Amino acid sequence: HAFDQREALIFVERYPNLLRPVNWPKGCPGRGSALVETQDGRRVLVMNAMGRVMIEPMLDDPFPALQHELDSCPLGMACDAVLIDFHAETTSEKMAMGHFCDGRASLVVGTHTHVPTADHQILPGGTGFMSDAGMCGDYDSVIGMEKTEPLHRFQRKLPVERMKPATGPGTVCGVAVETDDATGLAKAIAPIRVGGRLSQAEVDFW
Repeated sequence: HAFDQREALIFVERYPNLLRPVNWPKGCPGRGSALVETQDGRRVLVMNAMGRVMIEPMLDDPFPALQHELDSCPLGMACDAVLIDFHAETTSEKMAMGHFCDGRASLVVGTHTHVPTADHQILPGGTGFMSDAGMCGDYDSVIGMEKTEPLHRFQRKLPVERMKPATGPGTVCGVAVETDDATGLAKAIAPIRVGGRLSQAEVDFW
């Protein structure tokens, strides 16, 4: 959704922290990674990549795209932490990416499905992983949309009205990771679910 709004084509060149998928074809505006400095001076490499299975098969391969970024800014040397948002449809592609980056990233977290998964873990090489962080929104909905129009579309196969965001109590979903100061790898990982309808999950190491 990086360029769903046309204005983003301008903003993405002006603001280095506004990212689009790193594996978009060469020549696309913007960038897929940013080296961000925290208030205490730590350097965090943040990357976004997009999967291809059942979502965007025409994109460049995300695996070599991330390989290039990881080689260019190695964890523990050029940066203190590496956070990767992998926007993909299938859990298999997300899990494969987690193992591909294991030992070279602090966290690989999937996005796109809007539903938080229960597989948060630290992989054998020290990378925190979660297949999907879930959405921030009203879960009495169809992935965040008011239920009536999505139900019509599934039943009738035709759009009737514009879909509208559900406006009930929201749940903040996400993932927390604690990293090792020396290596940048994950020491602890936990899901975040606060408010709304879902079972609550608070971080005990913050």
